[in-house]
Amino acid sequence: MKIDPLYVNPHQARTREPSQYEILLGDAMERAFGQGLWELDQLVGYLNQSGPMAANGQLWTAESFQVELQRLAKV
Repeated sequence: MKIDPLYVNPHQARTREPSQYEILLGDAMERAFGQGLWELDQLVGYLNQSGPMAANGQLWTAESFQVELQRLAKV
């Protein structure tokens, strides 16, 4: 069975290359998940310890993290 390559390309929906900030944030999230930090408060705490900081240079809060993910989903 041959699978159409469009269905296995993880970047097929993106319209541009991710920014350095987006790459750093994604990498940090992957490290947190790899350590078993699944809860929002745990993830935010991890980001505040390891970085990157929020786009505005402030510490993350649960609310600011959720708002940022919503914003990035629309970019």
